[in-house]
Amino acid sequence: MPRRLYACTPSRLNTWLDCPRRYRMTYLDRPMPPKGPPWAHNSVGAAVHNALAGWWRLPPAERTPEAAGTLLARGWLTDGFRDEAQSARWRERAREMTERYAAGLDPADEPVGVERTVAARTDRIAVSGRIDRLDARGSELVVVDYKTGRHVQTADDARGSLALAIYAVAASRVLRRPCHRVELHHLPSGEVAVWEHTDESLQRHIRRAEQIAEEASAADDAYRARVPAPRRGEAARTRAGAQGRGTGPGREAAPPVDHAPFDERFPARPGRLCSWCDFARHCPEGREAAPRKDPWAALPDES
Repeated sequence: MPRRLYACTPSRLNTWLDCPRRYRMTYLDRPMPPKGPPWAHNSVGAAVHNALAGWWRLPPAERTPEAAGTLLARGWLTDGFRDEAQSARWRERAREMTERYAAGLDPADEPVGVERTVAARTDRIAVSGRIDRLDARGSELVVVDYKTGRHVQTADDARGSLALAIYAVAASRVLRRPCHRVELHHLPSGEVAVWEHTDESLQRHIRRAEQIAEEASAADDAYRARVPAPRRGEAARTRAGAQGRGTGPGREAAPPVDHAPFDERFPARPGRLCSWCDFARHCPEGREAAPRKDPWAALPDES
C-alpha cells in the first residue's frame, strides 16, 4: 500500500518544532481553543504585504511610491493597537516605509509571481506555501520575502530559513526553472539579506522537512486514534458554542484545556517565546515561563 503523504506548509512544520502543544491546539484540536487578542505587529505586516501585492497588480504606469502609500492607507488594519492614536502613528510609519521601498523598485520589472502559491512532493511530504514575490533574474528564479519586524535580517537568516528553501524547491518544480537565490527584504531598515543555495543545501532542507514531518505525522495519527473526528455538522455547532463563550459580561468563560491525555506526544516547550503565543491563556507552563506581552509590544519604541 502506498505511503500516505504528509500534507503541510512550512508554517506547520515550524510550529511542530517550536512547540508540539501549540501545534496540537492549532492544527488538531477542534474546536480550536480560543486565541488571545490579535497582535499589532501582525497588523502592520499584513497591511504592508497587501499593499505591495496590490501595487504589483496596478498597471505599470501607475506603480508609483505614492500609489503604494495610498494602498497601505486604504488597507490599514487596526487590530492589536493600544488606541487610535497609536494605530494612526503606525499607519504613517508603515506608509513611509512602503513608499520608500517602492521607490527602489522598477515598476516595469514584472515579477513572475506575487503572492504565488507553489507546491512540491517528495516520497514523504506534499508541501505547499505562498511566496511574497517571485522574480526572474536571468535564467533563474529568485524568492523574495518581505519582513517588517524589529529584527534586521542577515544572510544566516536567509540560509537557515526552512520556508525559503522549500519555496525555492517548489517554485523550481512548478515553473521548471532553476531557483537557488533567496532574499529577505527588511523594509524598516532597507537591508536585503541574501543566500545562494546549492542543489545540495536545498536537498538538506528538504530532508530536514521530511524528518520533521515524520515526527508530526506519527503524533497526528496517535491523536486521531484517540480523538474521533466530529460528525458532520457537529464541529460547526461546537465551534459556534466555543466562540460564544468568550470573556465579558453575560458570557461564560471557555473551559480550561485538558493537556494531560496528550502531553506524551505533544509536550509543551516553555521558553521566552511563550510571551507571544496565541494560546498562552490555555498553557500554565507557558504562562509560568514568560509573562504575556501587550498586543503592541513587538512594535519598536512601543513596548
